[in-house]
Amino acid sequence: MTSLLNALSSGKTSLLTNQKSLEIVGNNISNVNTPGYSRQRARLTDIPSISYGNFFIGQGVTVSDVSRDYSLFITKQLQNKTVDYGEETGKSNILQELERIFNVSENNLASQINNFFDSWQSLTTNPSGQVERDMVIQQGQLLGQSFNSITDELDTLERNINGEITTGVAAVNEKLAEVARLNDRINLIESSGQSANAARDQRDLLIQDLSQTLGVQTYTDNRGMLCVQLPGGIPLVTGSTAATISTVTSGTNVNLQVNIAGATRAVDLDSMGGQFKGMFEMRDVFIKGLRDDLNTLAVDLTTAVNEYHVDGYGSDGETGRLFFNDLSALPPDQVASRNVMVAITDVSQVAAAGNPAAAPGDNENALRIAQLETTHRVGTTNNTFDSFFSQMVATVGVEAARNNFALTGASDAVTQLQIMRDGYSGVSLEEEMIDLIQYQRGFQSSAKYLSSVDELMTTLLQMKN
Repeated sequence: MTSLLNALSSGKTSLLTNQKSLEIVGNNISNVNTPGYSRQRARLTDIPSISYGNFFIGQGVTVSDVSRDYSLFITKQLQNKTVDYGEETGKSNILQELERIFNVSENNLASQINNFFDSWQSLTTNPSGQVERDMVIQQGQLLGQSFNSITDELDTLERNINGEITTGVAAVNEKLAEVARLNDRINLIESSGQSANAARDQRDLLIQDLSQTLGVQTYTDNRGMLCVQLPGGIPLVTGSTAATISTVTSGTNVNLQVNIAGATRAVDLDSMGGQFKGMFEMRDVFIKGLRDDLNTLAVDLTTAVNEYHVDGYGSDGETGRLFFNDLSALPPDQVASRNVMVAITDVSQVAAAGNPAAAPGDNENALRIAQLETTHRVGTTNNTFDSFFSQMVATVGVEAARNNFALTGASDAVTQLQIMRDGYSGVSLEEEMIDLIQYQRGFQSSAKYLSSVDELMTTLLQMKN
């Protein structure tokens, strides 16, 4: 009788174990399309045998744990490549906008420079012509407007970048707080001997998002909790405590700082990664370089024209006049490229002549100014005004092409690693159907086994009666 009771107990554990395994398979099938979900498996362990006479009898099987398919190596590789992908993504839209601003169409700054010097060339053919003199002033004003337009568009682009950074910070803080909450939840569940597989999947997905956005790095502390930090080492999540990132205004731009445990630490370009690094690098390095070059071109062009113009004579016989405002005298808070303005107000002030007693056909000074387009070299370069701006356009184009190539490569790498991750950790419906049949038959066999033992017990009781 005792052996039959043991057999019933063994059959019961087998029935319950197969039932639990079927539930796990059903959960996997339900989450086949859930992002970041890792396939779960029932870990089966035989119940310790008991001594029965001179031999041991098994006591059945139990689900000792529910594990998840997880590869630390693939996860780390995916996290690292996601950082690269995020950085190039952060640059992509900005570079597309810069290509529009520094376009190669017929209406860009280079064409306005050409038109300006062409108007001086036209003036050389009729130095006393009122129409030609008026055209010189108008083309100078249009040139100033072109410089101002590019400067305004760069300002707008930087404001958009700052707005995107500010919006992104709020989302990052929510994810950091959620990682800290999941750390606490995982620690609480697993300290009781259970598996926190769903919480770990959610945490991994958040870390991947943070890697793409901010380039975070992770490690496990001595309590088994996941710690999150910036590439420069600034901690963001320590155990169940999350830092907050805030924006601080510096001039017209916003920068980042981390607030944790009452302390504040500034975040510089070298201390971040992902999309934020891409945006900050474009704003603080690439666009700043373009601004510097634009200011150099504005100052160099206006200075070169003014140097000749002050030595020439207008049709009124006066000399010493600047054609453009003196950009070298601007206050430090003023941008040169925004202040390219024609200083003279009347056509008689256009200094086309080379001497005060010249005949109406004196075009000596107009010739010298017109020749600046091909003879003058900007700064210490070997570039004319046109070629200097064309080099700026080429710089944008080359960087955009590099970004496009790098973005494609990073995207392919992330896709391949995601496929590897899904192949290792993702749910395969074919495998789940195999397990479903396996555990279904196991359940049916256990039920049949219990039915057989029950019949034996019934027969035994009838014999005793």
